[in-house]
Formats: sequence, C-alpha cells, structure tokens
Amino acid sequence: MSTVQNETDTGPDESDTDTEGARFLQLDTDKSIGGSRDTEPPPSIVEILKDVRKEEQGEEDKTLSGKFSDAYGNILEQEEEESSKVINGDVLASPGKERPSSADGSLSNPDDTPSIQNSLLSSSGKYPPISGRGHSPSPSLRPFDRRFQARVSQSPLPSPRPSSPAFLTSHSRHPSALSQLVHDSGDVDTPDAPWEVVRWTKLRKMSGQAFSEIGKRKFGRPTCIAVSASIALGTSKGMILIFDYHQTLQTIIGPGTQAVESGSVTSITFSADHSAVAGGHANGTIFTWDTTRPAKPLLQISPTDPSRLLASDHDGHVSGAAVLHIGFLGTRHTAFVSADDKGMAFSHFASRGMGAFARSIRTTRILGRYPEPSLAVSRSKKPSSVLAFAPLPLGNAILTTDDMGLVAMLTPYLLVIVSTIPVAQTQHKASRPKELAAHGTMSAALAWFPAMKTNAEDTAIHAPSSLAKLAYCWSNILTVLDVHEADVPEGSVKDKSPELRFIPRKRWKADEAIVAIQWLSRSVLSVITVSQQLIILEDSVLQVTDSSDMIRKHIYHVDLFSQQLSQLVEKLDEDDTSMHGVVADAFYMSFKAYKGRLFLLGFGDVSMGTMSNWADRLLALMEEGNFIGAIELATSYYNGGGDKATVGLPEDDASRHSVVQEKLTEMMSASLKYAFGRNQKAGTPKLGDRQLQELATACFNACLSIEDMDFLFDDVYTWYSDDQVEGLFLHILEGYITNGSIKILPPSVLKDLVGHFVEGGRDSELENTLCLLNPETMDIDQITSLCKKHRLYDALLYVWNQALGDYTTILKDLLYLKEDNSHDSGSDKDLLRIVSANPTSKVFPYLSYILTGRIYPTGESMEDAKATMAKAEIYDFFFSSGRRDTAANEIPSDKMTLSLPHLRHILKQDASSFLSMLNEAFEDSFLNGSNEGLHGQQRIAELSEEQRFGLSVNRQFIISILLEVIVPPDFDEEDVIYLDMFVARNIAKFSQFVLLPGSTLQRVMVELCTYSSEDTAEDCQLSVEYLLSVFQPPDLPSMIPILSDAHFYRIITLIYSSEKKYALLLKTCFDDRENPQAIFECIADCLKPTSELSPKQIDDIHQVIIEHASDLVEAGLTHAASTIDAFAPELHTFLLETLSDDDHAQFQYLREVLEPDESKKPADTTPRASLNQSFIEQYVRLLCDYDPHHVSDYIGNLQIGDLRLESVLPALESSGIIDAAVVIMAREGKIREAIDRLTQYLRTLRAALIGLLDGAHETPDAANAQETSDDLLKSLQKYIRIGVWLCQGQTKSVANSKGKAMAISRRALVTNTLSMDEELWLDLVDSVVQVTRDVGDTLESRPNTQMATISHPINTSKVLSSLRTMVQETFTALLTTTTVPPSNDVRQKDLSFLRIFRAFLDRVSLSSPSISNLRAVLSAIFSAYSYEESLLDLANRLVDKDLFVHVAEVSSMRRRGWRPLGQLCEGCGKRVWGSGVGGGIWDAWVEASQDGSAAGSKIKATHPSTGPNENGKGKAAASMEDDMAEPEKTAEPELEERKAGNLGPLIVFACRHVFHRRCLESMKPRGDEHEVDGRETLEFSCPLCI
Repeated sequence: MSTVQNETDTGPDESDTDTEGARFLQLDTDKSIGGSRDTEPPPSIVEILKDVRKEEQGEEDKTLSGKFSDAYGNILEQEEEESSKVINGDVLASPGKERPSSADGSLSNPDDTPSIQNSLLSSSGKYPPISGRGHSPSPSLRPFDRRFQARVSQSPLPSPRPSSPAFLTSHSRHPSALSQLVHDSGDVDTPDAPWEVVRWTKLRKMSGQAFSEIGKRKFGRPTCIAVSASIALGTSKGMILIFDYHQTLQTIIGPGTQAVESGSVTSITFSADHSAVAGGHANGTIFTWDTTRPAKPLLQISPTDPSRLLASDHDGHVSGAAVLHIGFLGTRHTAFVSADDKGMAFSHFASRGMGAFARSIRTTRILGRYPEPSLAVSRSKKPSSVLAFAPLPLGNAILTTDDMGLVAMLTPYLLVIVSTIPVAQTQHKASRPKELAAHGTMSAALAWFPAMKTNAEDTAIHAPSSLAKLAYCWSNILTVLDVHEADVPEGSVKDKSPELRFIPRKRWKADEAIVAIQWLSRSVLSVITVSQQLIILEDSVLQVTDSSDMIRKHIYHVDLFSQQLSQLVEKLDEDDTSMHGVVADAFYMSFKAYKGRLFLLGFGDVSMGTMSNWADRLLALMEEGNFIGAIELATSYYNGGGDKATVGLPEDDASRHSVVQEKLTEMMSASLKYAFGRNQKAGTPKLGDRQLQELATACFNACLSIEDMDFLFDDVYTWYSDDQVEGLFLHILEGYITNGSIKILPPSVLKDLVGHFVEGGRDSELENTLCLLNPETMDIDQITSLCKKHRLYDALLYVWNQALGDYTTILKDLLYLKEDNSHDSGSDKDLLRIVSANPTSKVFPYLSYILTGRIYPTGESMEDAKATMAKAEIYDFFFSSGRRDTAANEIPSDKMTLSLPHLRHILKQDASSFLSMLNEAFEDSFLNGSNEGLHGQQRIAELSEEQRFGLSVNRQFIISILLEVIVPPDFDEEDVIYLDMFVARNIAKFSQFVLLPGSTLQRVMVELCTYSSEDTAEDCQLSVEYLLSVFQPPDLPSMIPILSDAHFYRIITLIYSSEKKYALLLKTCFDDRENPQAIFECIADCLKPTSELSPKQIDDIHQVIIEHASDLVEAGLTHAASTIDAFAPELHTFLLETLSDDDHAQFQYLREVLEPDESKKPADTTPRASLNQSFIEQYVRLLCDYDPHHVSDYIGNLQIGDLRLESVLPALESSGIIDAAVVIMAREGKIREAIDRLTQYLRTLRAALIGLLDGAHETPDAANAQETSDDLLKSLQKYIRIGVWLCQGQTKSVANSKGKAMAISRRALVTNTLSMDEELWLDLVDSVVQVTRDVGDTLESRPNTQMATISHPINTSKVLSSLRTMVQETFTALLTTTTVPPSNDVRQKDLSFLRIFRAFLDRVSLSSPSISNLRAVLSAIFSAYSYEESLLDLANRLVDKDLFVHVAEVSSMRRRGWRPLGQLCEGCGKRVWGSGVGGGIWDAWVEASQDGSAAGSKIKATHPSTGPNENGKGKAAASMEDDMAEPEKTAEPELEERKAGNLGPLIVFACRHVFHRRCLESMKPRGDEHEVDGRETLEFSCPLCI
C-alpha cells in the first residue's frame, strides 16, 4: 500500500476554471486534450493563420483580459505546449482561500458563466433584389387627388446574411432536437460537424493499472468512480484506488481491513475538502477513510441483523442491503447520508473522540421502512428502492441551506427532499409527472447545483448569488427545481429553521429515458439516455444545444433495481398507467462531472471529456478548410447567436466582442490569402466565383457586425480588386446599399461602383444606389459629371441637396434642360431612357418632397432646420419678383423681361401638375408663417435676403401671385380652370389663412361653371361645392341657370333643399341623368310621413311626378313602382298610362305593386289604400301572357270580390288556364257553370289525347310524342282533381244544412231524382269514364297487323293505367264524400252513392248499348269500392280487438280496487274499517247489497237484451259496469239519507287515501258533475294529492 502527502488545497475559484483547463491533466498520450485530433490539419490554411497572427503581433501587441484571454488568441501555441506541460499537485489551488467546495463525483463545481435565453443561430438569407424602376406621376385630369411619389424608395429587405454553418450539431444516431428545429431543410442531409461535441481522452495509464489482468486480480474490477482533487475508483474486492492527475496510483484503501470482507464497493464519495473518502459496500457496511492515513477507517458502520430489528431501537441498513448512494454533509467528515437498494435512506452523525472506537454514531432513518418479519402478517405494500440520491453540495456563496443538510431522493413514486440538521424533516415532496408514457422504461436521476457567487459579467442574474437548484427526472421527463429561501420577518426566533420554497422552473421531455444527469456549469446540463446518447442542455431554456453518441464508450452500467422492483414489472397492472414495463440499468456510478469536465467509467477504461468551446469549433472549421463557415460561425458568436453557455462565451456583449473580434479579423485575413492563392508556401490556387461571392458575403456580415468598414474596403476590397474580380464584390455591395446597411463608400470604391453599373447598362439601378448613399463623402465634381453624363437626375438632386444644401441649382438646370429625342423611338430600352430622362417627370415629385419636408428621392424626413431652409429657398426661387440669377444665359430672352420667370416657365410646361404639387405643399405647416423650424437654430437677422423672403411666403401670397400670373391670353382656358379649382379647394380648407374679395370668388365660381372640357366637369363641380362651403354669392338665384347649364345638379339640389323648394328639388333630380337613384331618394324623403310637408307642397311634388312619369319609369321601372306604391299610391294610374304601349312593362310594374318583396319595402311608408280592382284584373290578364303558371296561385290568394269573372274569363280561356277560371266561378257560387266548363275542357283534353295516339306512329320524333302524352295525362289528372275538389266542397256545404240526411232518405224511398251536388258528381264521373272509355276504344280499334308491324312511340299501357287510376281516385273520392256516418248505433246505407251510380249506369247505357265496352271501367270502379270496403272492415276489426283488450284490462283493474293506506279517515280521523270499527258497518253493507240487487233487476228490466251478440257491449253496458267499478263513486246516495248520524260511504282513491263521503264533501274538493244515462254523477279528487 502506497500513500502520498495529502493535498491541502481548497476549492478552486470558479473564474479560473477555463484558464487552467489547458493544464488540467497531464496525459501519457502524445497530444493534450486541447490538441488531440484524429487527423492533422491541412498545412495551408493553418500556416496562413499563423502568419497572419505573427504579422499582427509584429504591428501591435494586442492582449485580452479576463478568463478567456487564452481561449483563442494563443490557440496554436497551446496546442503545441499542452503536450509537454507537467502539472504539479497543487495546480487546482486557488490564490485566495475560500470556503471549501464539494468534490463529490455526483455533482460538479463548474464555472459561473450564465447563459442567455432564446439563443439561436443566425438565420439564412439571400441576396436582396435590386429595387425596380419607378416613374414620377404624369399630369392627370384630376390633379388634386394624387400625391407625387419618387421612383427610388428604401428597401425593407433585411441584409443578405447567409445561413450559418450547417454543421452546428454533432453526429449521433438520433439527431438532437436542435438539429431538427434550427437546421430542418427537408430531405437535405446535414453534414457532420468537424468538431467533437466532447473531446474524449482515454486515461491510459490509469486504465492500465485498474483494468489490466494483474490489476483485476489484485484489486478487483472497478465498480464506481468519484472525482475531486483526485480520482477514486471503487472495486469489486472492496478496495478504493485513488489516483492523482498524473494518473499515478497514490493510495490503495482497504487491504488488511474489514472492507475487503464487506463485498464490492457500491458507492463512493469525497468530502468537501478532498481529504476524506467514504464508501458503501454490498453487504450494507459503510467505511470512511482519511486519505492520508488509510490503514484504518475513520468510521465503520455495520449493518443491522434483520432478526434483531424488533428487539433493537438502533437504526441502520439491513444486512445484505447494498449501499448504493452515499454523500458527505457540509464540511464535516463525520456527517454523511446513505441509501440502499431496499428503498431505505439514513443520516449518520458521529461524535468527536479519540480514534474510531471513542466515537459514538447516531443513525436516523430518513426514508423507507424496514422489511417485515417473515411470520408477521401485514398488508402488502408496493416495493420501493432509492433510484437516485444526492446531498446538496457546498457552493462558494454562504446560504442558510448549507447548515440544513438537504438530501434529495428519488423513488419509483416520489421525489423527497429532507433536511437532516438538526433533525430529519421533510421539506418537499413531488409525485411522478402525469405525462409520463404508460408502461415505459423506469429510470431516475438527479443532480444538485449549489448557490454560487455572481460577478459583473452575469448580466442575466441580478443578485449577489445564484439560487441552488436541482435537476431531476423520471424516465424521459426532466425538471429543474429552484430552491428559494423565504424572507425572515423581523423579531422571529433566530434558532428557527428557515422556510424553503421549491419552485419548478422548467420541464423538458426527451425522446427516451434518462439514466444520468450532471451539471457542467451553472447553465449547462449533461444528460445520458438509456441508449447511451449524451445530450447537452442549456438550463435557462432547457433546449438541446448538442448531442453525441456514446455507444462506443462502453459505459459501465449494472442492473441494480430490477430484482427489488420485480413486482412492478412481472405483476404489471395494465389499468395502472403510472408504473413502467421495464427497469433500466444504473449508470449514475459511472458518469461524473467536475470543473466542467466529464468522467466516464467504462467496462475497460476510464475517459475524461471536455466540451468543445467556441475556439475549438472555429479552429476545427479552419483545419478542415471551411474558412467561410468559420467566419460565419464567428460572426454568429460575435452577435450573440448560438449557445453561448455551451461554447464558453460570456453573456456580456462587451466581453464577448473583445474576445471574438480580433480572431474574426485574423480568420478573414487568412481566408483572403488562402482564397486568392497569395500564400506561396501553401501554393493553393484561387477559388471559383461562387466561393468568392460567399467569402465576400461572409466578410460583409462580419465587418458590419464588428463595425470595421475600413477593413472591408481597405483589405477585403483590395484583394478582390487586385485579382480583377471586383465585380463580384461590387455586386454584393449593391445589396447591402439597397437595404441600408452601408451608406458611406470611399471615393475609389464609389468610382468603381459607378463604372460597374455603367458597363452593364444599369443606369436606373445606379441611380437608386447613389440615392441611398451618404453624399457627404462623395467627390461632388466627379459625381455631378457622372450623373449629368448618364442623365441620373434623381441622384444629382440628392447629392446636391444633401452634400451642399443647394436645392435650386439643379432644379433650374432641369427646368431649362431640353429633352433628348435623338434615341430611336423604336427601341423599348431607349424609350424608357427618354421617359426617365424627362426633366418634367423629376421636377414635380422633387418639389413635392422638398416642400413637405422629405428627402428626395428616398422619402425620409428632413431635419426641421434643413427642411425650413429648403422650403424657403424653393419658394424664393419661384415667387420672388426681385430674384436675379447669375446664370441668366440659361433663361430664354423672352422670359428675362417678365417677372417671376421660373414660375411662368413651369406653369407653361404643366400648370396642372404644378398646382397639384402646390395643393400638397399647402398642407405643410411652413406656410402658416410661424417658422417653427428655425426656433433655437438661427435668427432671422442672420439670414440672407432671399432666405428671409422665402420664409415670409404664405398661402395668401401664393394664391395672390397665381391669380395675377395665370390670366388670359398668356395661359389658355384650361389652365385658368385648374387655378380656379386650386383656389376654390384651398380657400375652403384654409379659410383662416386665405382671404379673397367676393368679386374674385364670384369670378372663380362663374369660371368653374363655364368649363370647356367634360373631363374636368366633375372636378369643377366638386370645387364649387368647396367654394360654397365658405362663400355665399350675393345673388344666388341668378346663379341657378349658370349651374344648370353646367349640369351641376348636385349643387342645385343642395340649394333647393336648403330653401325647402321640394318640387324644384325633385325636378332637378329628374334633370340629372347621371344619378337616377337620386330621384327615388328625393321622393322618399319628401313624401315620407315624417317629412311634414304642406298639402300644397305635396301636390306640387305629385304634379312633378306626373309630368316626369316617363322619366321616372325610365330611371328604374321596379324601383319606381315600389317607391310610388310606398309613398304615392294614388299616382299608379298615371304611371300605368305612361306604360300603355308596353304590356310587359305594365306587367313588371303591377307585379312589383301587387306582389312586392316585403323585405325590400321601405320601413317609413304611407299606409296603402285598397287596391283598385281594375289593377288586379289587368294584372291577371297580363299574367296569362307572361307568367301563365302563376295565375292559379295568385288567384288562390285573392279575396272574394277582388276579381270579376267576366273581366278575366276571356283571357283565362284564351290562355288555357281553365283551373283559375274554375276557381273564380266556384268562389262566385257558380258551381254548375264551373263543372260544365271543367267537363268541357276534359273533353278537349280527351280529343287531344286521342288525336296524339292516332297520329303518333307517323311522327318522326318519338321522344317528343311521349313527352306530349305525359303532359296531357298530367293535365287530365290536375283538372280531374279540381273537379273532385269542387264536388266535395258542394257536398259538404249541402250536408251541413239541417234535415239534409232525413230528406235524402225520404226522397230515396219515393223518387230517383238527384240533388244538385249528386248531379255534379255524376257529370264529373261521366266525363272521367268517357275519357277512359274513348281512349281505350281508340287503342283497341287499331288493326292487329298494324300493332305487330309498327312499334308505337307512346307507351299505351302507361296511358291506360294512368286513366284507370284516375277513375279509381274519382270513385274513391265519391265513396268517401257520400258515405253517411253511423248515428245512434244504427248503420246508415250509402244511398247517395247508389243513386249516383244508378244514374251513371243509365247514362252510360244510352251512349253505349253494349255493356262490354264498359267492362274494364266498371272493373276498376268495383275494384276501388271493394278495396275501400275491405280496408275499412279490416281497420274496424283491428280497432275493436285492441279496444276490447284495453277496456277489459281497465275494467279488471277497477274491479280489483285499491287497498286503503290506513284504517282512519283522512278527513275526520275516525276509524273506517278493521277491528274496533263497530257493527254498524256490517248492517250498512247488507242493506247496500240488497238495494244494489234491486237496482240491478230494475236496470235489466229497463234495458232488455236484444240478442246474444249485443249483451254486455255497447255504451249502456259499459255505463253499468263503470258505475259499479268506479271506486271514486259512492255506493248509493239513498243509503246515506236513511242512515241518520252516519258519515256515509267510504271513498278510496288510487293514491290509497280513504275518506268518508261527507268529510270529503265538507272539504269541497268536488270535481266535475256530469250525467251518465240521465243520472248525475260526481267525481272527486284527493285533497291531499292535488
């Protein structure tokens, strides 16, 4: 056994974690952790990067401060030096001694770098398109309804940032969530990242000693690992091996002690000061050791014999229960906690003493129950185990939780957090998440992160220290729990335990079960899944940042829980979804984290891993040759993209920028050298155009991010220019200028950019680009000559405005510039150049922008002072009468003698556009005269004369000048009209600023009414409306003819409406042909009931309507009808007379009046008077012509007297609408005439059908013949049914008269004379039968040879079947109508039907001597009669049978009676039956029986039986039975009268309440009184139930 001096170092300062990472561990490999690579980097790009660094260091010694100073700045030197560094034993000691940190391998003490939330990689982008060409607006006929727009506008597109490298996720068998969310690109395969997520290094020397055959025989196989200042391995032979960071075996603990007899080491941990180690063994024994004196244990806690559990009050692990978890509490070596595989956990506290035997140990059970003795009978309980277990380690921040001894435990059912100091107390419980998948894998893991101090860089944490937090998981659900300390109120007891609050902050769901968790830093979690996937999470958002496949690491794992929890798996309850189907192996003893490093215990080795930081990833890309991806990734890091906490970048922008910026510049320089082949040593050729474009884009984004445009144009552009590929650079530059990212260019670059556009013939795009740059750095002479040469007027105006503040020089040049028409007009491109070069198209948008305070042509707002001076200069240029131009030779000689030459010149060019521009400028507050833009900037006295004059210009002055200038004959009439419109509109809008004499306004109004072009008529009318809103002409009536001649009807209607001249108002509406809708609105407004017009005014309006009746119906026929009907129905006659020559128009008019759509009718209308009968008759006649199918429906809705038969009958008959005529006749009582007219029409249809059948075989159109036949049959059926309706109505009306039935019977015995209704039936039946007979005769008379040789085009069988069906329906209706219902139980005979049928046979015999001709018809008649009778007989038998069954059942129930609910009367309370009731009841019953028998004999004598079939049936018998069986009837009223003093008979209700009849009558709950067979009966209701 070998030992070394104990390390006395304390916990390291967390801020030095990454600084010392390069010298963390001396390996026996050839390369250090930071420099280990599977392949050597390509020499070219790496050497170029070295050269660049050396050049920069030679120019200036740049150093970086902070813990990241060596992260990338000396990356190449570190890669070479780390392989030769030797670390001393005190390498982990921090300069200042603080509280010792826990070194338990179950947790980590990472750096204190916070993370940022919602960190994402830079998004993909494309080059923005160049903005398209636009055109300034051309003059319009409506100049005051538009706003001028410039052709150039700012592009809203983002900068063309390319996508970040596609390999920001590591390779794994199952892609991480981040790779699916951020880099989801459809079916495109994402390339693997060139870096390792975790750089793993095999600790070969340590593994050789522990896993060699000699080591296994000597020490046993490693079973668990713990990491602190040393690395400890527990073995299967009960020993503990402690290695230093030279991988030297320093201490062997256990040989020669009882530890080797206690089974394998199942758990191991270090104390907070790294000087003590504790181990749990398979048999339940726990040993603690001083690493400097390992010969004897400091403490030994033996397990308890299960047989002595009941007799002993000592707590402890049961013998045979493996101690799976162990951990020290706080800084003490004598306080620790442990848990076993039986689900029990204990806290152990040892007292101070001399040696191990002088100490007393107090063990307290904090979780679980002891196993029950085998003989004890107890209820079954679920098996349990401690799946995960850890005490809260110490952080470098002092909190009250440090003295509470918090322990977190996970069982299959609960998370339990217990405080062990001073006494065990449960602080928090949480059950399994409900969203766990049913019957999945059972696993659990947890890890604490202690409270740590914060520093200035922790911008995400606004507190002196961070909170302690616990990450725990069941299966695939991981939760982060924050530990909050409640505020202690003042005056509280000091010794009271603090109150803690455990708040779940985040939850994350993995794709599979999690088996181990470790904190890499305060913001980074590492997770191992059941399929051995390593997943890296950021705590702030719980998002996957990286993942790696660990299957090849062969992590050591053991099945520790399946035997104990077998009942949860083998006895699985499918209904219990809270349990799992399989128990995962344990991984927690093999996966540890310490100081940001991961340690893995495998089946054959021990490995250490370090997360690849940002510098490693950039270097990996450079080594692979992907320098463009490296630049893009570094830019993303600089801008805060990616997972800063995972890659080791600070959250603070300033710190991160200082770290990344220098390295980003180095990579760009090296990449440019490599790309253009300038590195002679490497000898690489330059890249292709596509890669050079990507490199340029990456450099643009990087330089814009670091705000180093000098490097972009001095270095990057120089490389491209020297290699003669500057066009690629300039093409990329164009996009960044368009989206506004770059506004300043060096003169040399600007010159090359202009040449680049000119060579490509892209003058318009060049103009757009120049207008988006800042002109202050431009060479004015150069850019002016270029713009004039290429006619780039927008750019020229922009440069002179912004660079020189000159707003009139270029304007003057444009005004007097002659258009170049030398181009071939046949070329579209040249035509476009001519249009874009037209100076007029530039001037008006330019003036509009400047006079409204906008920069031309970008449209951005100008500064107030600049905008004010620019407007003043423009107004002085046009409206100063004393202005003298130095370049007078540019003004034509004929204009130099005139005042205001520039104003006159531009008005001559396009007066309408200039006035439209001024109309827009008038809305600017500059013309108010306040000069707000100069307040606090300049004093008026310091301005020039021209500037002062421009500032004094206002709206009044401008209008006055324009009225003086634009006068005939200098300007034509159209220009004067435009000025009048301008004046009229603006004097209305700015009446407080403009004042003109009435004569001027009168002249303006008159001129507007005398316009010369119809195109400006609407504008002129609108302008007059504006003017009349502020000006009242002195003689307005005299203006009416002028307005009328101008067709300004809208204005005239306003005048008449205000003067309440409604008749003239309506006449004006008739005159306005352009707005016919106004006529109806005017009529509705004037004639509505609420208008309050006088009768004379109403008469005047009616007269106007009569005079313009034709105009009214022309404006809208149906609308006119509805309007007149609603507001003036007495005028219908006049409008119909107007339409006398147009029958169809009359029809439409009357339809709208007589059958209106009520939903469209105005709400406020005049009540309708009764309609003229002539209107209805005329409408019916028109319906016969234009809608004959609707005639019957319409007539059916009319009332009696609405229509005269003689007036409409000719039209109905001529149109063949017989049904309507018949209905009218029937309504007027002319039933006989109606039937005659109907039978006559039936004969007509018969003749038509016979004719069709006779000539059907000669027609070539068989389908048409069949269709005609079907139509005739439908008509026959329709009119036969109408006849049936008439006969039925007449029969019912006659039958209702008194004595009808008796009269019929008497006449039937004496004579055979038919009544009127019977004659109607006879005529109808005779007509129907005659049609059927004649058609049948026609079909039978055809020769058989003809029938055989010629196929009949009409379905004759269908015809005959339809006709016979009509006969059956007619006789059925006759039977139904003429059948007399039975009366007084005596069946009546159908005498009426028999007489009608006899008369029918007599009539038929006269016309058809042979009865054989009627055989088929009579067969149909008798079939109908027999069918109806059989149906009625069957229905009667079914009803009688069903009724008998129900009556018998009810009678039986009534005879059975009801048993009273009690023996007392509910009314008086006296006993009514049973014992004690007395003998009077028997006497009364006997007497009642005798009286009942006598009454029965009397009934039988009064109603003798007529026969055996009638005995017991009929209403008489039923009445007798009802009287005897009804329980609510009294027995005999005479009995009560004879019994003086007796309360009378009893009444029992169905509710079983019983009463004396007299008591019931006194309570007066009497029901209905009615007679049955002449006897009065009473019905009572139970007073207790109603």
